[in-house]
Amino acid sequence: MTQVRRGVPALAALALIILITAAWWALALWPLTADAPEWLARTRYVCFGAAAGGLPDAGGWILLIGQPLGMVALLLMVWGADARAAMSRVLDRTLGQIAVGLAAAVLVVAVGSVLLRVREAGAEPFDANPADNLAQQLTRISDTPPALSLVDQAGDTVDLGRYHGKAVLVTFAFAHCETVCPLVVNDVLSARDRIAATAPERTPVVIVVTLDPFRDTPSRLPSIAKQWGLTGDAHVLSGSVEDVERTLSTWRIPRIRNERTGDYSHPTMVYAIGPNGKITYVVPGGIDQIVAAVRAL
Repeated sequence: MTQVRRGVPALAALALIILITAAWWALALWPLTADAPEWLARTRYVCFGAAAGGLPDAGGWILLIGQPLGMVALLLMVWGADARAAMSRVLDRTLGQIAVGLAAAVLVVAVGSVLLRVREAGAEPFDANPADNLAQQLTRISDTPPALSLVDQAGDTVDLGRYHGKAVLVTFAFAHCETVCPLVVNDVLSARDRIAATAPERTPVVIVVTLDPFRDTPSRLPSIAKQWGLTGDAHVLSGSVEDVERTLSTWRIPRIRNERTGDYSHPTMVYAIGPNGKITYVVPGGIDQIVAAVRAL
């Protein structure tokens, strides 16, 4: 009886693991509607990666499957004998058998729902290169980009005209940002490196325009470039407050400045400009989507 009593916390911990896993899987796989908040979509991307149809990438699937299995394995290592004794006691009772049966039925339904979700998304759950499936989902445009002529970390004036005939990725961020800005800069650089590894002749130029000309002054650009890991043909641009604000306004970048902290609230936007000098795709970020956009230029 003592062993059974010691197994009660183990069963409670197992129930908690099951509840956490259910919430985790719902966060990763529940279909998002068009009016879903941006923070939710971004959370799913950060936690589980981004793949075709909104499914997790390979790393996300490993996390979803491996984490609960690891927690259960740890629980059994610590409370294995006690948990088995308590479970045996539960199965000796009709009510316990019914509860276990219902739990098993819910598990079967959940697995079936996951398989249906994967099928509806039209992608393999462990797709090694989901970017190949994304090009057809992107909306192709052909817009002339607004003027862009600012100073980069080397002190050179950069404008889009100098890159005619090459692919260019333009995004907007600021150095003091600790949330979405490092993510979108990393996405753009990772997408560039992935393209460079497979098709070096199509490697895009990367341009990051600051949203914060008050603090991201031209003199600070070298340290910002180092902070973000801008190497090769990757530039961070700034200038006078007036020049940067005018550039941001002509590019119609939504932004709200907190006058107390100096930080900005803004969406993430990546412009893929083709060799013809036209904005061809605009994506919110995500390595796979950026790679797909550049490949489809």
